[in-house]
Amino acid sequence: MRTKIISSLAVFLAGFVVFAAAPVQSAGVKSAQVFKDWSVHVAGKKKKKICYLHGEPKKSTGKYKRRGPTYLQVTQRVADRARNEVSITAGYSYKKGSAVTVKFDDKNFSMFTDGSTAWSRDARGDAALVKAMRAGKSMIVTGVSGRGTATKDRYSLAGFTAAHKAINKSCGKK
Repeated sequence: MRTKIISSLAVFLAGFVVFAAAPVQSAGVKSAQVFKDWSVHVAGKKKKKICYLHGEPKKSTGKYKRRGPTYLQVTQRVADRARNEVSITAGYSYKKGSAVTVKFDDKNFSMFTDGSTAWSRDARGDAALVKAMRAGKSMIVTGVSGRGTATKDRYSLAGFTAAHKAINKSCGKK
């Protein structure tokens, strides 16, 4: 069930990414605020409201020739009571059955992959990951493409806590 929801969410959120980077607002998607390296976006109203924060790596390494947009998002969906859903989009399709490692100073997290997106296994994993992001200064995301190319993306967490507080407020979470 979670995989089906996650796949649907991935398609839904992929449409927002175009607008996250564009200076022009999309109908229904509001780029509310920018907090250093993270932006806050809100779509829908009342019970159909979706709030998410979006960040891109500061540095990416790997021996790849082409790579699409790479980003991390944390999403709140009012209707589903979904909170802190973390997704990482690689800009390529991950190796089937592979895992992504998210590393902080002294903590490592593992995320499962589905196509070009990595997800936590459950809400508890999402909550732990968000807690680590709020406490950290940077994180390293390591993955392997379907062609076997290893990549490493470094994300700055400057502004993450403020952006997370903003999506909580926008979607009525405490």
